[in-house]
Amino acid sequence: MNYAITEDEPLSPYLLLLKSLMLIPISHYLIFFFLTLLLFIYFFLEIHFPKSDPISLTFNQNSDFCHFIVSNCRLLHGRYFPTFWLSSPHLQTAFLSLFGNSPRFSYKRNLFQASDGGTIALDWLMHSDVVEGISQVVNGSTPGTDRTPIAIVVPGLTSDSTAAYIKNLAFRLAKEGWNVVVQNHRGLGGISLTSDCFYNAGWTEDLRKVIDHIHTQFPESPLFAVGTSIGANVLVKYLGEDGPDTPLIGATAVCSPWDLLICDRFINRKPVQKLYDRMLTVGLQGYAQLHHSIISRIADWEGIKKSRSVREFDNYATRLVGKFETTDSYYRHSSSAQFVGNVSVPLLCISALDDPVCTREAIPWDECRGNKNIVLATTAHGGHLAYYEGITATSMWWVRAVQEYFEVLLSSPFADRRQKTQIIPESLGSSIDEGPFVDAGEDGMVAAASEVETTRADDSEQEKTNSTQIEKTSYHPQKDNTPQGYNSLLGPLKKRVDQLSRYSQKSIWLLAYIAIVTTWPLLGPALLLSIKKRFRRLVEK
Repeated sequence: MNYAITEDEPLSPYLLLLKSLMLIPISHYLIFFFLTLLLFIYFFLEIHFPKSDPISLTFNQNSDFCHFIVSNCRLLHGRYFPTFWLSSPHLQTAFLSLFGNSPRFSYKRNLFQASDGGTIALDWLMHSDVVEGISQVVNGSTPGTDRTPIAIVVPGLTSDSTAAYIKNLAFRLAKEGWNVVVQNHRGLGGISLTSDCFYNAGWTEDLRKVIDHIHTQFPESPLFAVGTSIGANVLVKYLGEDGPDTPLIGATAVCSPWDLLICDRFINRKPVQKLYDRMLTVGLQGYAQLHHSIISRIADWEGIKKSRSVREFDNYATRLVGKFETTDSYYRHSSSAQFVGNVSVPLLCISALDDPVCTREAIPWDECRGNKNIVLATTAHGGHLAYYEGITATSMWWVRAVQEYFEVLLSSPFADRRQKTQIIPESLGSSIDEGPFVDAGEDGMVAAASEVETTRADDSEQEKTNSTQIEKTSYHPQKDNTPQGYNSLLGPLKKRVDQLSRYSQKSIWLLAYIAIVTTWPLLGPALLLSIKKRFRRLVEK
């Protein structure tokens, strides 16, 4: 229908605007909608232009230990270049959770029985299992004589030994000559709750007992520890509580929340953060459902079922079982930032400034700078426990950094924990919380126990040399440089490359989508300019 405007009719600006809009082809509207959607995704996912950023180091300039570590760790004074098609903290974190690849191997399990009746699964990966492919007894013949360094790994809030980042760390350390043991939190790793005591974000007693247990069994082995996410918070709090009275020689805290109260506020600030909060809550509810018979008896089950955030879950479960007056008091008591000043063993802390879960606002910069035993390494990007690098995103920067730091520290004069040259700050006191915390697997479920071989140990027999039956390797720290040794190292790597090649075919559409999103900063302005010129010509007609 043609509509003519005569001189007798008043000129309506809305009518003129409507007529102009009707002259624009529908394809232009579709392009505009698509570009608007890309712009929304660009800002929502906080996509950045991929570039190589230097590692920022915070440490005490008067510390000989810090200068030694910084000068000898190549990765710490280098740069981190994230995978270009994962140029977003949310893409990095989501890729780890949804598509994180991990090496294939089986742990050997030791069930540790705590004094209160709780059961903790200790999953071992020996150096000989990775390099030689031989399963040997950890503690079968000569307990106390093995000097192979041991790395104790403490997983995060919703992780156990089967998590992709845990398996990548364990495999790399074991391949480089370490024996690795993952301390699964109570109720995780396919183990049922056997007591009314759970763990919480500040519950250090389980870690303390496990470290003492391993030190008793392997008194000649250097002990190191790695904590990730909530596990890092527990580890740093333990180090601050015990000060110099710990058998650990060194430790690493990766993506620690530091201050739980600040992180709680942060995770409820933006819609994308609330999405993480909701996902963690669903996982915790799934965990609670698995242990319904115990949790429903000692917590508010109706409140747990209707929880829509981690804070609400903590209010109905963690706070009650831990006997905290309020949720905020639980967060304050459990935060590790207040214990940083009392850490008395070499500690490397790694955090990403764009971490979508553990905000940079909680990092205790001044406390880390004031302690001569701590080196704080921060990167501009990396996400939460991701730090993917390389075109195919098969390598995690923080895993390589932890392995290098441990190797440098082990060969340094600071490895002797009995000869400390650091100044021990004034003790902050111990505040071990008498409460449990509920944890879950990455998808809210726990791993099957069939993946590991199981033995048992009792906390009540800690002081007896032969009280526990765990598996022990006869490996000697010297590396095998023969052609056969190199072939045994290359075999698993070739298999891994083949697996990644097959898997990449399944995710080609995901990669194509991410490629389009990440190229928006370059193509977006040109497309917008073209549309603007086109619209101006239509209006002038």
